[in-house]
Amino acid sequence: MSDKIEIICNNNGPLRITGEGITIKDAAGQEFGLAGRTIISLCRCGQSQNKPFCDGSHARTGFQSTVEARDLPPPAPKP
Repeated sequence: MSDKIEIICNNNGPLRITGEGITIKDAAGQEFGLAGRTIISLCRCGQSQNKPFCDGSHARTGFQSTVEARDLPPPAPKP
C-alpha cells in the first residue's frame, strides 16, 4: 500500500479512504480512534447508524449517486 492517502468516491456507496496515517476529526477537533486502520469508508447516504462511518445502509435504502471525475474551477481570490 502506498503512503499516499487516496479517496475513492464509490458509485451508490461510501467515500473510501486508503493510506497510512489517516486522521479523522470531529467538529471540535477531537480525533476518532481508528485502531491503526488503513482503509476507512465514510457515509454519503446519511443513513448510517455509525456516522461518519459507513455501515452499509446505502445498500438497504437504495441510495443512488454516481460520481465522475472532473476539473474544478480555480478558487476565488481571497480579498
